[in-house]
Amino acid sequence: MSSEVSRADVKRIGLYGGTFDPIHLGHLILAREARERLGLAKLIFVPARIAPHKRAPFASAEMRLSMLQAAVAGEKGLEVDDCELRRAPPSYTIDTAENVQRREPDAEIYYLIGEDNLAGLGNWRQLDRLQKIVRFVVLDRTGAEARHGYPIIARKIDISATDIRKRVASAQSIRYLVPKSVEEIIRRNNLYREAAQ
Repeated sequence: MSSEVSRADVKRIGLYGGTFDPIHLGHLILAREARERLGLAKLIFVPARIAPHKRAPFASAEMRLSMLQAAVAGEKGLEVDDCELRRAPPSYTIDTAENVQRREPDAEIYYLIGEDNLAGLGNWRQLDRLQKIVRFVVLDRTGAEARHGYPIIARKIDISATDIRKRVASAQSIRYLVPKSVEEIIRRNNLYREAAQ
């Protein structure tokens, strides 16, 4: 049997890490696109408690997890793993990747990273080791010309968590920017009412 045939038979799993503060339709559109284009058996959203190179999230870990679970409920092939929320901060991708590799030793693991996080990739903990476990794929919502060698999933989507938080803080609608279930959680729990950015 050729290596090409055996590669096609390998189970592929995608990991999509981030603060998801909040999860929005831009995240979900690119997740679905990545799942289809990469032939992923499943795509796992991994919310970070506190990402090492970012500011603390506005919403609590529990609220962000709740929004993520609501957003993917009933969506075939999309899952949520709260392993980083259960670990003491900060969250390191290498620990998550090794955890998934132990659970799925025969799987090929793809790690989806937002284009806006690419510049800081060189600072990630144990990057050399991480690159032996995962294949990085860049999610690009900007439509800008790529200046790196990673595979890209690109869709021009002008939706950002920062804008959503600002809209909530200024009492503007976020309808059609987040799933209805996420909008209800934000409203019910008075999230982002005072978010400045």
